[in-house]
Amino acid sequence: MNKIYSSAEAALEGLLFDGMTIASGGFGLCGIPELLISGIRDAGTKEITIASNNCGVDDFGLGILLKTRQIKKMISSYVGENAEFMRQFLCGELELEFNPQGTLAERMRAGGAGIPAFYTPTGVGTVIAEGKEHKVFDGRTYILERAIVADVSIVKAWKADPTGNLVFRKTARNFNPPAATCGKICVAEVEEIVPLGSLDPDHIHLPGIYVHRLIPGQHLKRIEQRTVRHREA
Repeated sequence: MNKIYSSAEAALEGLLFDGMTIASGGFGLCGIPELLISGIRDAGTKEITIASNNCGVDDFGLGILLKTRQIKKMISSYVGENAEFMRQFLCGELELEFNPQGTLAERMRAGGAGIPAFYTPTGVGTVIAEGKEHKVFDGRTYILERAIVADVSIVKAWKADPTGNLVFRKTARNFNPPAATCGKICVAEVEEIVPLGSLDPDHIHLPGIYVHRLIPGQHLKRIEQRTVRHREA
């Protein structure tokens, strides 16, 4: 089975439909599947629910799908770097489901592991817990969180072999592995596809069984918050 496709458009063909749910890896602008996000924009898919740690910035990452009004709902833990996100939410144009960061990661991981739901103490006593089942274990209250199972997962990796085994580079590992596992179909973009057998099995972060389609590509190295210090005279 050939998993390697020539472009984001080719890799996404037949997978996208209006009203779908997409899980996206990345954290801020680190390790985001920018080529696949652009492919979704170009496909014009609408009414999308996206599960991702955040929504990029106004002109890059998932932020470009906000700009084109293709996102209906975000399931996120942080949204503070995107002015258009704030505008759409405050105007009632965008639905938002806030999740504590660890809860969001575990919801993705649980979806990939076939676990339909789990109990966590995180969020008890806050608005996060409203409307959710509560249960006490050993004297402590927990809330029930449902797993996330997406129609498609899009992730960004450093290296892959032709079977889809993935290696993530440092911080870019972030949400990419759990996002990859929770999709019914996972599409990965990578900086380099290496020959089969050249990856040390101990260095593989995500087995190829989770990855259905691959694209190689060039990526921008963006800095989300550039901070500089003035030199003293």
